[in-house]
Amino acid sequence: MHTLDALTQEARALGNGEVMLSASETEVARQLQICSACRYCEGFCAMFPAMTRRLEFGKADIHYLANLCHNCGACLHACQYASPHEFAVNVTQAMAQVRGQTYADYAWPPTLGALYKRNGLTLSLALAAGLSLFLLLALQLNGTLWSAQLQGNFYHLFPHNLLVALFAPVFLFATLALALGVRRFWQDITPATSGATLTPPAAHEATQDVLRLKYLDGGHGEGCNNEDDAFTLSRRRAHHLTFYGFMLCFAATSLATVYHYAFGWVAPYDLSSLPKVLGAAGGVSLLLGTAGLFKLHLQRHPLHGEATQKLMDLGFIALLFFASLSGLALWLCRDSAALPALLAIHLGIVMALFTTLPYGKFAHGIFRIAALLRFAVEKRQPNPLGKVCITHEFVA
Repeated sequence: MHTLDALTQEARALGNGEVMLSASETEVARQLQICSACRYCEGFCAMFPAMTRRLEFGKADIHYLANLCHNCGACLHACQYASPHEFAVNVTQAMAQVRGQTYADYAWPPTLGALYKRNGLTLSLALAAGLSLFLLLALQLNGTLWSAQLQGNFYHLFPHNLLVALFAPVFLFATLALALGVRRFWQDITPATSGATLTPPAAHEATQDVLRLKYLDGGHGEGCNNEDDAFTLSRRRAHHLTFYGFMLCFAATSLATVYHYAFGWVAPYDLSSLPKVLGAAGGVSLLLGTAGLFKLHLQRHPLHGEATQKLMDLGFIALLFFASLSGLALWLCRDSAALPALLAIHLGIVMALFTTLPYGKFAHGIFRIAALLRFAVEKRQPNPLGKVCITHEFVA
């Protein structure tokens, strides 16, 4: 129930045309005011130097900073004002709450974003199972669920044009939904980040930061934290394996598309062909990376993140893991009678993965790239606060 003070603040904000902050956004603003006065963690990640360019934190500022935060936990273990101090500062957890809110707020259509936020793991696995079962039943009805006469050619089961008709709408929908969501996010945070235009040097710097996962090194190169206050590079390595594994698999599919349409080279391809090599390397990398992320996620310190987002995160990790596992199994068993069943399962999982991409951790990656691009732009502009002298006061 609202207190009288809260109602008064809401009425004043509405009268002035201001945008009201949610409870999680208000908590971030409170903690950042404390952090802005301390600045002990200024070198940890991009969020802190971006914070120092502000005296007040509006909704767009908070959304921008929340997506700059890399959730590494280093600031929590370094903070002199964390619990049991009465200030109870936990930037890592507060930012995670707002970040999860932004995925739903900017999702298109909004209903799917809210649904995935509440039931990410269940929705992901149920969708993958449902689509796989549908394809398995189709093969069973066609009498081709178990066949050793395919010679590795899955187009004998699902013609190329049928696969295109199935996956093209899903891929285009995911691309459109992501583009609309990040476009709204970009439009909101651009005025709050100087409003300057993205330049090639800024884009180059941000791209390097993204590809190196620069801010998962804790700001000092020793890594961030996971289950305790010990530094570890495990999260950075697992993220690298997952990211580059996904990109290799995407490159393999894209190259196979070029082979098919540009050169008329129809699958199946030899094991030594570039699409096969890229796909196998990407699948192994993705399998190792997602297994590592799953393990780290289960071991994560409870104060490092938002508990309600665990199922959403695990849903995405599970789909990536099973997509790579089923893809590798399909690659290894291409000449066996199990090929039709494995293909149906793999296609169902991949379709579920692309359907849910705009609403979970993949969207988080796109939003973070947008935030890093704006940070690279903003840091090249004059500091609106000028040169601020800060005195650090440490309490016993």
